[in-house]
Amino acid sequence: MDPTSDLDRLAILAGRSWQVAELPGGLTNRNLRVTTDDGDPRLDVVVRCSSNDAGLLGIDRDAEHQNSRRAAEAGVGAPVVEYRPDLRMLVIGFLEGRALANADFADAGVLSRAAEACRRLHAGPRFVGDFDMFARQAAYRTTIREQGFRLPAGYDDHASAWEDVRRALAAAPRPTVPCNNDLLAANFLDDGARTWLIDYEYSGNNDACFELGNTSTECDFTPEQTEAWAEAYFGAPTRADLARVRVQALCSEYGWALWGFIQAASSPMDFDFYGWGMERFEKAARTFVDPGFRGLLDDVSRG
Repeated sequence: MDPTSDLDRLAILAGRSWQVAELPGGLTNRNLRVTTDDGDPRLDVVVRCSSNDAGLLGIDRDAEHQNSRRAAEAGVGAPVVEYRPDLRMLVIGFLEGRALANADFADAGVLSRAAEACRRLHAGPRFVGDFDMFARQAAYRTTIREQGFRLPAGYDDHASAWEDVRRALAAAPRPTVPCNNDLLAANFLDDGARTWLIDYEYSGNNDACFELGNTSTECDFTPEQTEAWAEAYFGAPTRADLARVRVQALCSEYGWALWGFIQAASSPMDFDFYGWGMERFEKAARTFVDPGFRGLLDDVSRG
């Protein structure tokens, strides 16, 4: 179904004329920029039209709506204008700014603004729900088994090491904070003076180091960039801070790999989601067998 056919059912557009332009990005939704010039005030919004496969991927659209509002309260997200779950639409204000690419994080100014945006989010109102990658990984693994989706040979060989990671993080628990949990480069919008964070599909209260580790792996940071990223966020990160970011990056890789396998099987698109998942699994697998892996877990446990 063409989502533009339902735009006139939105309260903010009732009786008005508008123009629509599709924005790039969006894997589990389509993002439409809708503008009007037929009245006061002039509207400039983004209508997020979600797909109907959210259940397999563990997306809670009501929580996304509530957490988008709270991110806006924190001064880091777009204002929420209207929510229509019956139409699978969330309307947010359009933010001026450029979606970042991985290479942009080589700029110290960009890195600093992105870290400040994360700190603002993490200091903001608590989110609805928690995000636990161990629980999500288990749920995704169950979905793959029950649906008969393709899983690479060797994925489950790391179950014991995965449990070791869980124990190490639990040995030195940290308070959870409101996190986006999916901050790939395109979910940072930067206008040169300030950075905004968008897309709260997977948002929930979590360890701040997961946010940092997830971005480091999503954006293909080098070890040196990961250290600079932690410094931009913490100021003077401890050895335990750095280890925790690296271990949470591993959690992101091993857990989100399953997302790619599910997406590949359930929502065929012109993108190699299975290959995307394999890249993340292979990165995790290399870490699990790295000689320094146990020492990294020890640093986390002592943190």
